[in-house]
Amino acid sequence: MHIFDLIKNQETYRADINQSVFEVAQAMVERNIGAVPVLQDGLLVGIFSERDLMKRVVVESRDPKVTRLFEVMTEEPLTVSPEQDLETCMFLMRRHGFRHLPVCDGKQLRGLVSLRDLMLHDLSEKDDEVRMMRAYIHSVPDA
Repeated sequence: MHIFDLIKNQETYRADINQSVFEVAQAMVERNIGAVPVLQDGLLVGIFSERDLMKRVVVESRDPKVTRLFEVMTEEPLTVSPEQDLETCMFLMRRHGFRHLPVCDGKQLRGLVSLRDLMLHDLSEKDDEVRMMRAYIHSVPDA
């Protein structure tokens, strides 16, 4: 399965590089999301996460109402293509210690996959396997 198959029906909130941290943080809270892709002229230039908010805004005592995303975002985040497999995405997240991965065609954002998306998909697959095994066990005649 390709990563885009997992996220193609999701609506990805996107922020503009010049938006205030306060405005984007409000949107993150309303949508219960931990990271936002940051665009400039429609192309991905960064990602803004809860970690960025803590490290670069709160700890540095910046005013979120006047601080713009381009000042505190993570620039040029690692991305994957829509054809990337789920296992590679999980490996990259684990190796680099982040929980969100932009899915892009070049710099054109197609979506954002989270560790939660991958884990829920994995649990769903395992649940299906357990159901099939139970059905098999119950259908085998007693020997």
